Amino acid sequence: MRIAVVGPTYPFKGGVAAHTTALAHELEETGHEVALVSWRHLYPSRLYPGEQVVPAGAPDVAPYPRTSHPLSWARPDSWWRTGRRLQEADVVILVHVLPAVVPAHLALIRAARGGAARPTIVALVHNVLPHEPRPGDQALMRRFFGAVDAVLVHSAEEARAAHDLGAPDVTVAALPPHLPGGDPAPRPRRTGRVALLALGIVRHYKGLDLVLEALREVPDLTLTVAGELWGAAGERVRELASDPVLADRVRLRPGYVPADEVAGLLAEHDALVLAYRSATGSQNVLLAHHHGLPVLATDVGTLGAQVRDGVDGLVVPAIDRAALVAALRSLADRGTVERLRDGITAPDLSGPWARYVAAIETIAAGRTVEAVRLLDPAPGEGAVPRPGLSERAAEATTALAAGALSAARTVRALARRETDLGPRDLPDWVRPTDVLLTDDEAEDVVVLARSLGLPWLPALPGSAGTDRRAAAWAALGALSAVLRVRDGERRSSLVVDAAGTSTVFARWARAIGYAPVALRLSDPAIDPGSLDVVVRLHPNGCTADDVDRALAQAARLLRRGGLVSLTLPVHKPAGATAPPGGAGAGAGAAVSPADLRAVAARADAMGLALVGDLDRDIAPLLGDLEPGADALARLTYRRR
Repeated sequence: MRIAVVGPTYPFKGGVAAHTTALAHELEETGHEVALVSWRHLYPSRLYPGEQVVPAGAPDVAPYPRTSHPLSWARPDSWWRTGRRLQEADVVILVHVLPAVVPAHLALIRAARGGAARPTIVALVHNVLPHEPRPGDQALMRRFFGAVDAVLVHSAEEARAAHDLGAPDVTVAALPPHLPGGDPAPRPRRTGRVALLALGIVRHYKGLDLVLEALREVPDLTLTVAGELWGAAGERVRELASDPVLADRVRLRPGYVPADEVAGLLAEHDALVLAYRSATGSQNVLLAHHHGLPVLATDVGTLGAQVRDGVDGLVVPAIDRAALVAALRSLADRGTVERLRDGITAPDLSGPWARYVAAIETIAAGRTVEAVRLLDPAPGEGAVPRPGLSERAAEATTALAAGALSAARTVRALARRETDLGPRDLPDWVRPTDVLLTDDEAEDVVVLARSLGLPWLPALPGSAGTDRRAAAWAALGALSAVLRVRDGERRSSLVVDAAGTSTVFARWARAIGYAPVALRLSDPAIDPGSLDVVVRLHPNGCTADDVDRALAQAARLLRRGGLVSLTLPVHKPAGATAPPGGAGAGAGAAVSPADLRAVAARADAMGLALVGDLDRDIAPLLGDLEPGADALARLTYRRR
């Protein structure tokens, strides 16, 4: 496709310019013909009082070679001229940050649609409304959304805001990383006080004043504030930093931090602080984790989902002084900081971009992928993301995988939670690792699923009711693993069902807030260590012939702490010489009870630790299995 990306880029500074530039590179690498159309003069100083361009040092992202700068905020004629030049594009992506630029975008849209062709206009919206809104902003955004064909945002909260302002077709895709600073710098062994860092422009919504006020009560910490100090928020930070109680522990490093200084600055500190009052999203969590720093964040926007509380950082409620003080006191203990650092998983820097580009391509192709489209709310409900039709989703996913996109470029998005199911809602007898012996046990799961509000399902194609109940048993145990071991109350994992998106597991995962996708795990385009959860469950589970291959694929693709849950038929031989896969199992399909221990040992050698206890959870049950009888084992492993 011929794609024009319209937005800020180098020499403009900041995350939006970096993201726009990275997007142009990524789209071109996918095979599209991309032009980056940017500004020579962007915002009036009253809207952006800081320096707009990079003052010195290397750009955050390598400049895109096919870049032009014809647009000027102060020259409306440039809006029309530029729009006419975009008439031959297939897709025009308008990068939106502030409502003040909407008049320019509206003029550009009208001019771009003035030719014989009609390009698809996609609004890529970083903030539906500013953090510090002005009168008239909502009216401008309504006009903007009324003029575009589709809207892409980075969180469910922003999707709701866009829908409320009349956006026609909203897609949610997680903001992919565009991290300045390159590789981490060497980190010297640190002693003494724990050193905290606050990085970026100081504005009221970022809550630096709250951090400084709380820091008065925690003497064993230091804080560096590195970034431009804007307006009243900056003056307040200067005032607090000069307080005698803080003066010897707070260092101000005012001004823009060039990309080539970021790694060294992060290496000088122990943890990053993001105590925002409000937020949509931030790259700083990924940036900190990439450089080995745990993060103290408030539970606003996407921050709470990016930080695993107590694992790789701490999450506190916004504007809660007591909680913030308590978290700072925890970080004052260097042992706590080291434990959180050990819990950091290196962020996946390529997979999110593949999924993001897939989302844009899907929008441009006019397809609807399940769980990314925002439909009109039902009467009495607020505007919330809802899943689309599963049949259309399956068709779109198949088309993406079969076309120019690799299977790894399936869209990851936030789905509406139809059923409020948490880890504590499941009884103890629903275990990640277990064995199914009787139809009655499967029926118990069916009854439980209905009581939990999970949607019941029509018969599986080509299967009997027994298979459907067994599929429900397999699915609920796998969901228990995701909720109890991986995510808790969050819905942050990328969940892959190797059997497709119409399985019992996939349908129930959608109902509780996930957006499961189907990938071919043998596809070499999927990055190693890029997936969170992989399932392969009855009636499409593993067999004796392929279980080792399935485990090896999962071990390669899962990130540390990721889960694989699979089912495996078990047959107890009628005699000492009866081979695996005997009566009722089909030759080569089943394993014997004794073989399960060997499977677990081979998985352990691959770096997969069993979630559960083979001797406690499975062996006693299989001991009661009659010779010649069949069972179904569910095995869940965690990537070490």
